[in-house]
Amino acid sequence: MKKIVFLITIVFSTIGYSQSENLQTKLDSIIKEADLLYNYEKAAWVSTDLIMSLERLKNDFGGYIIYHSKDTIYCSIIDKTQKNRIVKYSFNSSNIDAPFNSNFYPSNLTEKEKKLLSIRNIIIDQLSNSKYEIEFPEGFNPNLILVQEGSEYKLYIIMGTGEPGVIPFGNDYLFFTDSDGNIKTWKKFHSRLIPIQSKMTTGEIVTSATHSHLRTTPYITATDICTFRLYSPFTEITEFKVYSPVLGIYMKYNIENNTIEVIE
Repeated sequence: MKKIVFLITIVFSTIGYSQSENLQTKLDSIIKEADLLYNYEKAAWVSTDLIMSLERLKNDFGGYIIYHSKDTIYCSIIDKTQKNRIVKYSFNSSNIDAPFNSNFYPSNLTEKEKKLLSIRNIIIDQLSNSKYEIEFPEGFNPNLILVQEGSEYKLYIIMGTGEPGVIPFGNDYLFFTDSDGNIKTWKKFHSRLIPIQSKMTTGEIVTSATHSHLRTTPYITATDICTFRLYSPFTEITEFKVYSPVLGIYMKYNIENNTIEVIE
């Protein structure tokens, strides 16, 4: 009888270790994806600020195209005809605050840039379909992040705001497409917009924030972390927690270490 009990204990212990190991692997993959989303969007922020500071070029601004190769993030600023590149900024993923190279030589878009622009436009055209239930509350605007994955694509939508002291969690989406940009599947991570204020109405400073996820979104998301990294530097909030009703745990993200801690 003692042998049976010992065997069951070993099995339970092994299962528990396996579940913990699988959770950590999942959280590591979320951090990796969040890093990429943040690098793309921060490169777009920095690049548009730079081009808008140049009087001779800002009136030609017609958008941008972001892509990466290994550790380099590229942001190509395009003109209003959507056919020519005005400038190409190159960022190292370890320092996304400023480009290490700025190429101001005007040129036609490369084949890769044409393809990314075409795919983005094709996806955007499909988003007007009411089945996607996309809406943007007043005072908030969508930031679109297109990522190529093999021969196919992913389009993330996260919220942006110019309102000071606000972190615009929620109202975020992910669309998976085929190689031609046709949407195959999609996901809405949160049921609504969850704007976190950095100050209480009483004037107290907020240093941590918590929100809960849908049962269909069991983990902290790359969009959560990307949004937090973009907006928390304008606040004194250094961490946030997400409660998962499915897993029965809190997942705490700390911006200083760029890590996720599980709190049972």
